[in-house]
Amino acid sequence: MEKNNAAEAKSTKTVDSTLKELTHSKTSTKITFGAIVLLYFIVTFITTATARSQGTVMFFGLPTPVSSFTGIFSSLANICIILLVVFFGKFGYIVSLTLLIVQFPLQVYNMLERHSLAAVPGIFTSILTIVAITIIYLNNRKIARYQQRMRDQAVTDSLTGLPNHFACTELCEDLAKHNVKFAVVSIDLNNFKSINDTMGHEMGNQVLIEVAHRWKELAESWRTGTRDFISRLGADDFSLVIQGCGSDADIRRTINTYEKELEKKITIDDCDYYLTASYGYCVFPTDTDNISTVFSGADAALHEVKRLRSSNHICHFSPGLLKTERMLEIERKIRAALDSDEILYHLQPQYNINHQLRGFEALARLQDTDESFIAPSEFIPIAEKTGLIDRVDMAVFRQAATFLGKRLTNQNMDITLSVNISVRHLMRNNFIEELREILRTCGLRSDHLEIEITESIMIDSAEKALRRIDEVKRLGIKIAIDDFGTGYSSLSYLSNLPADLLKIDKSFIDQMNTSDSYKQYVATIISIGHILGFKVISEGVETEEQLETLRQIGCDLIQGFVWGRPVAPEVAAKLIPNEE
Repeated sequence: MEKNNAAEAKSTKTVDSTLKELTHSKTSTKITFGAIVLLYFIVTFITTATARSQGTVMFFGLPTPVSSFTGIFSSLANICIILLVVFFGKFGYIVSLTLLIVQFPLQVYNMLERHSLAAVPGIFTSILTIVAITIIYLNNRKIARYQQRMRDQAVTDSLTGLPNHFACTELCEDLAKHNVKFAVVSIDLNNFKSINDTMGHEMGNQVLIEVAHRWKELAESWRTGTRDFISRLGADDFSLVIQGCGSDADIRRTINTYEKELEKKITIDDCDYYLTASYGYCVFPTDTDNISTVFSGADAALHEVKRLRSSNHICHFSPGLLKTERMLEIERKIRAALDSDEILYHLQPQYNINHQLRGFEALARLQDTDESFIAPSEFIPIAEKTGLIDRVDMAVFRQAATFLGKRLTNQNMDITLSVNISVRHLMRNNFIEELREILRTCGLRSDHLEIEITESIMIDSAEKALRRIDEVKRLGIKIAIDDFGTGYSSLSYLSNLPADLLKIDKSFIDQMNTSDSYKQYVATIISIGHILGFKVISEGVETEEQLETLRQIGCDLIQGFVWGRPVAPEVAAKLIPNEE
């Protein structure tokens, strides 16, 4: 098997020749060339025949000498000559020049033999055609050189001279089109940033150039027993495309060869460098038959290697890794949105039981690159896990409060803006100062604001939580207990909370009409809330049946699709009653 692979490898092209094959403009075929040359000879023969003919033909009812058509056929012959130069470059130019020069002795011989100057125009026409095709050839050669330079820049990394990501993608698409099995390996140099930080970017670039040189020589030496195409994607990221790999062991053997080549000492300006790298790979079509997934799969495997930080620097893609990769991707999107102030929000209306607007809950939204929205159930847990939820909360709070503040110029309107705040965020030392800053800038009175917290706040430190909630209340801001019934706090804790509102979780509302016990459970929560002096709102109300049940058991407020979905701020503003 290895011998076959090696034999196949030695018949393959180098990295540079593969690049040229991918970017070389398609030339016309030999058949086209032969057809044009044949047409030229036919037209030339007809031109000679018509020039010598003494006959006449009827043309538009008039007798016309056949010889008068000589110029037409002569022009057709010259067009064939020009086509050869245009379509076949240097070779076409040499053939055309030869054909035209060969005509001169024949034209001079005919002129001397017949003692006629009739061939003189033909001689001058040939000379002018030579001038024309020479100009065309030289101009096309200049254009071709410029186009080639542009193609080279489009497919080549300017620092290392290796193919770039575009060239790598083009090769993979071409291989996939021809159903060729191949593996894509994503490579990241470990701790390369430390070289840039300590030795400077110029030295870092020299190291990258040396790495690229080594790997390119290895790819073209066929020592791996596979057909390899190495490219640089940017920074210290490289990609390796492996063809001729019969098994997973072949792929790992090839990667190990590149790993050993990298780990050899690099000496630049009397400084020694020792590098290692991480490798993640995905196989087409074994792992996936989609080109974009091949690259994302290799990246996912690479990120898994970096995450595990084990001695094994090579990881094969598996479907489970895409979940990790997706989490990393969502985290990057959240960070980018926060940095560019592009975290969005929607407002979901809240109504009293008589369908009068009570206010809105502000809900975070994250827009993807295609302008679709990433589900909150996907990005909110990731924001919480990565510690970004605080920044998300405040971005939504600030935007929604400012938006509503501009529309409630009549401060007597009883409209409440409710915003979710995580327990972790609420307990931060600077949280109260953040609230004061929002109140100073949003133009909204504090009693128009409501902060939603979960009852889990009482688990870790009830005394500290109560102090913080008291501070919030002293600012005039309302407190709502979110997802009530799903936590673990006792009634004694709840009775001490200076809250204004209880929110019944959607999971209870969904089951409420399925049995009397669920209905009684919701009714009990409402009763407890009323006993403690809280208003009660049910979220996730979606049907008229649920609405009627909540009305019967005394619920105060409603939030859900039955009366309003989350909508863009501009749409929500239209729900606010006109000021008198």
